[in-house]
Order: sequence, then C-alpha cells, then structure tokens
Amino acid sequence: MTEQRDRLLRGLPAVHVMMDDERIQRASAGANPAIVRDVIRECLDAARARILSDSLDQQPALVEQIIHQLDLLLGSRPTSVINGTGVIVQTNLGRAPVSASAAQEMAKAAASYVALETDLESGQRGGRGHEVESLLRALTGAERALVVNNNAAAVMLVLASLSAGRGVIVSRGEAVEIGGGFRVPDVLRQSGARLVEVGTTNRTYARDYSEAIDDDTAAILRVHASNFEIIGFTARPELDDLVALCRERNVLLIEDVGSGCLLDTRPFGLAHEPTLGESIRAGVDIVCASGDKLLGGPQAGIILGRAAVVDQVARHPLARALRADKTCLAGLAATLRHYIRDEATDEIPVWWAISRTPEWLERRARRWSQALGDCAEVVRTDAVVGGGSLPGKLLPSFGIAISAGSLNVQQLAQRLRIGDQPVVPRVVDERLIIDARTVLADQEEALIDALRAALTI
Repeated sequence: MTEQRDRLLRGLPAVHVMMDDERIQRASAGANPAIVRDVIRECLDAARARILSDSLDQQPALVEQIIHQLDLLLGSRPTSVINGTGVIVQTNLGRAPVSASAAQEMAKAAASYVALETDLESGQRGGRGHEVESLLRALTGAERALVVNNNAAAVMLVLASLSAGRGVIVSRGEAVEIGGGFRVPDVLRQSGARLVEVGTTNRTYARDYSEAIDDDTAAILRVHASNFEIIGFTARPELDDLVALCRERNVLLIEDVGSGCLLDTRPFGLAHEPTLGESIRAGVDIVCASGDKLLGGPQAGIILGRAAVVDQVARHPLARALRADKTCLAGLAATLRHYIRDEATDEIPVWWAISRTPEWLERRARRWSQALGDCAEVVRTDAVVGGGSLPGKLLPSFGIAISAGSLNVQQLAQRLRIGDQPVVPRVVDERLIIDARTVLADQEEALIDALRAALTI
C-alpha cells in the first residue's frame, strides 16, 4: 500500500500543468487566473489528502473535479431544479418558489432604485415596508405588521423585545426543534427570556398555564405543531381559552403559527391549518409566521398584532439587524396581492400545486408516459405539503415510475440530479418516481428532455 501511495503522490500533476490543460482552459474561459489557480491547488490538496488517508477507491477524476468546482464558481450550471419528489414546500430545494410576478418584482427591485423608505408624494422619509404592512393588515385584520428576514428571527426579536429577563411559559409539547438543530428553548434563552415549561409532552391544560403565571411572567408562547404530529391521548387548550387567560392575568400571548397560511386548506382535502387571520381575530397579541411556506412568497419573518405591541418590537435594536431587504419586500408585496385579487391558486406555485385534482394529475402523468414510451409507467402517489406544514397529511397524486434497463435506481437518480437540467426524483421501494404535483406548470418540456437525456445510455 505504501508503494502504491508513493506512486500516486508522485503522479499528481503540477499546478502549471493543470493550468495548461485544454479542458480546464475551456471551463475557465474569462475567469480570473488567480482564482483558477486556487481551485486547482485546492483540488490537488484534496486528492493528496485522500491518497494519504488510503481512500484510493474514492478518488474522483482530477480534471473533472476541477471543472466541477469551476462550474460552481462561474455559475455555468443552472441553479433551478425540477422537483419530482412530491413534497410541495421542499426545504432542501429552497422551500416555496415564488410566482412569476413576484420574481419579476424582486428582479426589478434588485436592479434599480426603489422608494424603500421615501414617501414619493411628500418627498419625505417614509416607513420601511409600509406597502407590505398595508397588504398584511388588509388580509389579516392586524393593527400593525413588521417584516424581518425569517421566522426564527421574528420569534427571537419578539421575545427579546417583549420578555427579556422575564418568564415565558411554553407547553412541554411545544418546546420543539424547528429544523437545522434550532430548538424553541434555545431561541428563547438566547433572547434573554426565562423558559417556564408546563404540562407534559402529550397533554397540557389551560390550568397548567394559569398556575405558572406569576409577577415575573411576561408572556405565554404558543407554538403550532407544524413539523410533527402527536396523536392519541392528547390535550391542548383552545386558542380562545389562552386569549381569555392572558387578558385576565395581564400577560401577552405570542403565537408562532409557522406556515403563514392565508387560505383555508380544507377545500383541498387537507386538514385545517391555522391561518394568520384566525389568530388575529381570536385576539392573540403577537403572531409570527414564515413568508416562504404556505404563504408562498420569499423567505421572510412576518410579525403581526396589536399596534402598541408591534411598535415596541419595531423599536428594538435587533429589528434593524434582522430587517428584510428591498427584494424580499418587493416579492412579498407581489405575493400578497395575489390573495387580494383572489388568484392565489392560479398564480402562487404552492397553491397551484395544492389545488390540482387527482384527475388533472393523472392526465398530466399520462402525457409524460406517452412521451417517454415503455420506460415510463403511470402510478398513484401520495404528495405532502412539506416545509413543516400539515405533518402526516397526504394529498392523493399521480406520477410516473421510470426504469432504465442496465441502470439501477440510484444510478438513474444521480444522472437526473447532475444533468444539464437537474431533476430531483423520489425513490420508493427501488422505483424512481416523478410526482406530477410538484413539477411546475412551465417545466414539462424541460422534464421530458431531462428524462430522455438521463435514459440515453
């Protein structure tokens, strides 16, 4: 092994030799030579480390590895992928795609000056996000609204500004991990608040909250169970009961509803998902939600509630550190207008996908199968909303199962992922599935081309 290792180390080319390689020169055309040189050095260092660790069977082709890294830096590969997983709000694929008009407004805002903090009529400095606030107030009935860069930031800001140094009561069944290792108790402690847990994992009553309230209590935090489901022997107070308790005891009620839902999910065959308007109408003091889940907009953290309370949040120094940028505000405004115009299911990709009927999806899958021939079979599938929304609730769907002769399922899946137009499929019981519900309306032709390319051996 030592002799083989020494031979491989001696065989590693010099940097200047790789700089002169025609394939690398084509891949790096127009790039800063110093950057190209650094990429080559990094790939050579990685190859050397693999040889020294005896990972000889994991040694990728050096030139291909360098070209791959250059592609990542130069943007030679497409950033968009086709989602065939059946997960509508696919966190690993960027959560909710925005509507065409929202994307256009975001691009316009990024490429030009905008009246972000200027009142064009008076010429005076105006409030940031006033347009989005007006739309959110109209859609939810909230007195005030504030937008920050994501929902974790929204919750952190609300807790820091309203309860730092004081107690916040949370049910043990709601002291959850919200993804990426971020846990509600950790966020709460980082805000400066003191965590007060009540109840049990599966059963918490209004009296548990009432008995925990003391002179040091700032708020009750209610967290919607958006990314998990507890079934069976469970109990949870109704929202109205918590509102009444908080008013009686003069403490704030903060609710993290997560998904940012603005439409009733039940007409689409789904369980009820709490909406922002329902929480506001119930009398919750502060409501926090995401902009890029069921709302279907760009990543954002939305804070709604009573004017005096939201104003206090907006004055906290963290509000500036966490504020949303102009592209986010432009995209969010365009998204909210779809709800104002009652066109969300036609224009917002998340709701377009949710609202497709099984019959429509079956016809779509049959078109794909006919285009691909014998290698594609129409199959029934179950799609999910995803993104921590409506856990355990399935949407009946259709898709196609692909087979590719000499390629096994994992090989075919990899070919789809690394093709000129990446496609991310779902693998179920050693079958490669493309779910018709999550392929966007304008992606059918690109999907068929990508599948044909991957199936060409």
